[in-house]
Amino acid sequence: MDSQKNENLLNLALDTPLVERERSLELNVGYDMEEKNWEVIVKYHGNLQELAQLGIIVEELIAGYAILTVPESVMDSLAMIEQIEYVEKPKRLFFADIVGNSAACFAPGSMISQTLTGKGVLVAVIDSGISYWNEDFRNPDGTTRIRFLWDQVLAREFDQTQINAALAAGSRQAAQQIVPSIDTTGHGTAVAGIAAGNGGRGGMAYAGIARESELLIVRLGSPRADSFPRTTELMRALTYAVNKSVELQMPLAVNLSFGNTYGAHNGTSLVERFLDNISEVGRSVICVGSGNEGASGGHVGGSMKVTGRDTSESTNTVNTIDNTVGDNITRVELVVGVYETGLNVQLWKEYVDRYLVTLVSPAGESFQVDTDQPGKQIYRLQQTQVLLYNGEPAPYMTSQEIYFDFLPANGNRYLDQGVWTFQLRPLRTITGNYTFYLPSGTVRSANTRFVRPTPDVTLTIPSTAVKVITVGAYDPGYESYADFSGRGYLYQQQVNSRTSDTYVKPDLAAPGVGILAPNRDGGYSPVTGTSFATPFVTGAAAVLMQWGIVNGNDPYLYGEKVKAYLRKGAKGIRGEREYPNARVGYGAICVEDSLPG
Repeated sequence: MDSQKNENLLNLALDTPLVERERSLELNVGYDMEEKNWEVIVKYHGNLQELAQLGIIVEELIAGYAILTVPESVMDSLAMIEQIEYVEKPKRLFFADIVGNSAACFAPGSMISQTLTGKGVLVAVIDSGISYWNEDFRNPDGTTRIRFLWDQVLAREFDQTQINAALAAGSRQAAQQIVPSIDTTGHGTAVAGIAAGNGGRGGMAYAGIARESELLIVRLGSPRADSFPRTTELMRALTYAVNKSVELQMPLAVNLSFGNTYGAHNGTSLVERFLDNISEVGRSVICVGSGNEGASGGHVGGSMKVTGRDTSESTNTVNTIDNTVGDNITRVELVVGVYETGLNVQLWKEYVDRYLVTLVSPAGESFQVDTDQPGKQIYRLQQTQVLLYNGEPAPYMTSQEIYFDFLPANGNRYLDQGVWTFQLRPLRTITGNYTFYLPSGTVRSANTRFVRPTPDVTLTIPSTAVKVITVGAYDPGYESYADFSGRGYLYQQQVNSRTSDTYVKPDLAAPGVGILAPNRDGGYSPVTGTSFATPFVTGAAAVLMQWGIVNGNDPYLYGEKVKAYLRKGAKGIRGEREYPNARVGYGAICVEDSLPG
């Protein structure tokens, strides 16, 4: 029986046979087939010691959050435990991939760049690791600036002494025998270089923002070699970083350059709430990229006309959005490309609104769902099986999710290609708002996308957490918004009706196109994406905390105060007329203008 303490996706996963979960992009994430256990995120109160009697391994984090490893045989009873308040399964994280300092008002050789270097501040890069051999991450005497390197893949922590011993070994091959941690993609190395590299062989022209800061590196783990990191690895990494900063008594700037598209995108998931809670521990700032889903065609949102009454028998309802065809039914068309092995679609709506939802296959086969009937349903259209879960509100959100998981049927390898259509017929609309999401563009065909996508509310999670600094990207060459960058709130007029709104996302934009950054081989390569816009802001946060905390000008310059200063100092971007807005927030980062006085 489904538990309302479990998120909808977890209920569907537990109610779906393993053979079907294995073919899904999301349902099996968190399940270990060898150990036959689930890794889940919980919010709890009280003491969880008694869970050991059930064979459950408890990993406590902060503020009543924990990661549990639960035998499959007891998953159904987990939510019945009184101390457990809510349970979520992990989600996969995707790196946001697709000269900057001057554009950020932090030109090499300027007075501010000479005096503020991030010294005394800890910069944490939670990513794919780091090429610690690179000169960009060393002191003038050749020793490392990395205080700690936690490699979740190796399940080992290396300290400064061990890394220095590796650097003294004489060659990279010899160093790997002492500290075998590597950055296989180079993503984390590039991010660390933009935030805090010293320029290495290239000199100041290639230096990052906080070039004298100390580094804390976490190489995110993944359940399998060919898999992606999960939100549980992120939560462990953040807990580690914040605890280290408290232990070292150093202010902390954290960089997160990844995200995912699953969720209501309103800050209500446990991961988003966890980031808000951990942001209040110690003297820290967390900077998160808005993702690269702005132009990927993975989102559609809109609003039907508010009726305020049941219109089940009415034919007079008027639809006011672009997808309508004038017959009181909204049609959202999804193109499924060739060779798509699996796909899922999230439909989020307010629980107070009532719709009839019809899914029509490319050949015209269909089924209809009443959103008032909760639980799992299974349908087959053409050669595709559709697992549907009609959710209910959760303890932390008022939204309702209708989740569609598309799987090949009858022994086929691929989904039926062509145009699939979601038809929404309003029965009762109080808000009329609805939104659809596809998986990240990283894991679907470029041809799989909505026919008429909506670029707004394409921020990836966890950049939707309220208390983090959310960073979009712009092209410094053209001084214009980068269209791939994840955007903010759909209902723009509601944002503009408020002043200094806490929920404006992104907070600001930074250079994210053609940025020269260190590569894993010791050279420099151009990189593009919000992954590489974010570390400009992380480095800027470190510089501000050096000025305030380390230099004694403002001992309280951390957290939301850093965000406020960066917002105030942001400069205009060509083509943007009103601020804040859903594309660039309060504007482009300008470090010099963000310093008080």
